Amino acid sequence: MHDIHRSTKDEELTEEELIELVLDEQQKALAQEQEEHQQGKKPKKQKPIVKWIVWSMAFVLFLNTFALIFQIYSIPAIEFLKVSAQLSAQEDIKTYKKAVVEISTGSSKGTGFAISPDGLIVTNAHVVEDAQTLLVIFPEEGLMEAKLLQSFPDVDLALLQVTGDELPSLSLAENPSYSKNEHVYFIGNPLAFTGIANEGTLLESTPLEDWQEPVMMMEAPVYRGNSGSPVINADGEVIGIVFATMKHEPYGRVGLFVPVQVLHRILNK
Repeated sequence: MHDIHRSTKDEELTEEELIELVLDEQQKALAQEQEEHQQGKKPKKQKPIVKWIVWSMAFVLFLNTFALIFQIYSIPAIEFLKVSAQLSAQEDIKTYKKAVVEISTGSSKGTGFAISPDGLIVTNAHVVEDAQTLLVIFPEEGLMEAKLLQSFPDVDLALLQVTGDELPSLSLAENPSYSKNEHVYFIGNPLAFTGIANEGTLLESTPLEDWQEPVMMMEAPVYRGNSGSPVINADGEVIGIVFATMKHEPYGRVGLFVPVQVLHRILNK
């Protein structure tokens, strides 16, 4: 069975999160030292063993920082940012991006998109699993509180609802062909970024364990945070929802998306 990778909040602490925590502690320490200095207190001298521990932690942080920089700002990552900037200049992509939201659960983030003007939103079930809170951020409308309507873990889809009127939304394709090498777009919030537009090409369907029907593969730069991204065809219609990546021979690392027909069946129940 192929090794499928989903982005969940149960993953180990990332370098980015580690750096954020350490920087927070550094800021607290600097603030305390500044306060003591203003009060005329002399800073306490650190014991040699404490200094050694502090310098060791600083060295590890230094290495982790560079590891994260190379991970996020590697050549492929820089390329997808460049592509996103070019695509985002297109009027159709600008329109699609208005309906794509960032979903925050209090401990993780993911992507979703509105499919109706009154605020019905589609995302992955694993994005909102055990959510402490559910907040949705539209690019123009801003922050909104969301309610989980239904979750379908067997096909990794979930429906959310926000209160709104005339919200931007995307149209769902009725019966797409999924032609191999077909050009598609997808928009999401990968890594530390938001509203990233990218492109890819369709490959073929593939079966998954415990799934009743196959999912689609595409050759595309899908990263952590793209879960819930809409896959959009040349007609501007959603043909699928990104949910994972995996390695599949002979293509290598590919993005996986749930076909839109699965979403239609859920909506028509």
